[in-house]
Amino acid sequence: MKENLSKDNKKLLLIDDDPNLILLVKDYLEFRGYNVATAENGREALEVLDRHIPDLIICDVMMPEMDGYALVKHIREEPTTNKIPVLFLSAKGQSQDKVKGLNEGADVYMVKPFEPEELVAQVESSLNQIKRWEQGRPRSLDGAPSIKVPHNVELTPTEIKVVQLVAKGMANREIAEKLNVSQRTIESHVSNMLNKTSLNNRTELARWSIESSMA
Repeated sequence: MKENLSKDNKKLLLIDDDPNLILLVKDYLEFRGYNVATAENGREALEVLDRHIPDLIICDVMMPEMDGYALVKHIREEPTTNKIPVLFLSAKGQSQDKVKGLNEGADVYMVKPFEPEELVAQVESSLNQIKRWEQGRPRSLDGAPSIKVPHNVELTPTEIKVVQLVAKGMANREIAEKLNVSQRTIESHVSNMLNKTSLNNRTELARWSIESSMA
């Protein structure tokens, strides 16, 4: 029986090109009560991120297709993902390697091999930091962080269509296909709406659209 230690179904994304490590770490984290999605490299991870936004990302550094540095750079540049904590895993344990990983945008740098309990402790520490930050934000009556946007926000007709589909849980790729435009166009609309509303991610954008009766 799995230990559900009050993890509140937190979603993790685990990225590594070593299938044995993926199997071991995924099984251990799921045993501790987390929901774990996986990817074998950075490009595959981006496809997962287009469909689901995790609470934390655990990422190998050296991978084919797209390495951890390139992936975290992309994550930090996108408004929908730039707040997600990233935990780097790497066989390189020199001080300069750790400094580079943290400077590139990772929040935690762990050296392989590592003890599973240490990984769990780092994951829980990162998630607890987010929880403490969220507890300091204004909250609505249902206990969720209240969605506050500037009072003079105006969306274009196309942006309204996009946010309505975001609220339905559709990924950018699916919205692009439905509206017969490129995925990059949809990403641009989402980014513009996040800038207009000062919201942090697609989840907040979707909730705002529902609360304001747009969706």
